[in-house]
Amino acid sequence: MLSMSHDQHSEILYTPEFWDERYGSAERIWSGNPNPQLVSVVSDLAPGSALDVGSGEGADAIWLASRGWDVTAVDISQVALDRSAAIAGPLNISWELADVLDWEPGVDRYDLVSAQFMHLPPAELRDLHRRLAGAVRPGGMLLIVGHHPSDHGSTKIQRPDRAELLFTAEDVGVTLDPDLWDVAASSPSRTVLDADGQPAEIRDAVLVAVRRASSPTA
Repeated sequence: MLSMSHDQHSEILYTPEFWDERYGSAERIWSGNPNPQLVSVVSDLAPGSALDVGSGEGADAIWLASRGWDVTAVDISQVALDRSAAIAGPLNISWELADVLDWEPGVDRYDLVSAQFMHLPPAELRDLHRRLAGAVRPGGMLLIVGHHPSDHGSTKIQRPDRAELLFTAEDVGVTLDPDLWDVAASSPSRTVLDADGQPAEIRDAVLVAVRRASSPTA
């Protein structure tokens, strides 16, 4: 058996083949529930157009569409998108196959852009966040949620095995122009079941950034 370096392993993780194989290995990979930070932040917003990046098996996109949002859901895996579409049925969701490493979401298109637990090498992640910020309309929201670095090294909670793939909300916030964005960064904790089925406390990195409707005048 050939051994792989971290870089080689990471390159494989970001391919359609890897994710198609993973989603094809079981009837369901994730819980089927929307991500809790999305629910917490977005529940009271008036519906509009939403972009769900890394949509996986579609739970977030389905939750948004069921609340009246016009959703575009993007993922690298056609297997995941086909599964999601079958679950969603007639809900108003456009399913889009794309590799986020080189995909352009457009400019000023969405009232909500959500990326939940998208973990990439730092340079690629910053570039992705820049493009996602550009896709938010004036008055719209950018919601970025990730695994917090404080969880790294836990033997019972599945996390990316390279510390540099984790980030804080503050790491994301500093990339946004303070003249254009109202930014709130937090690291709330929540309880999940660990690999042994026991309760474990984790922290999420949560960035909520609202693009100002107009830039402040000098």
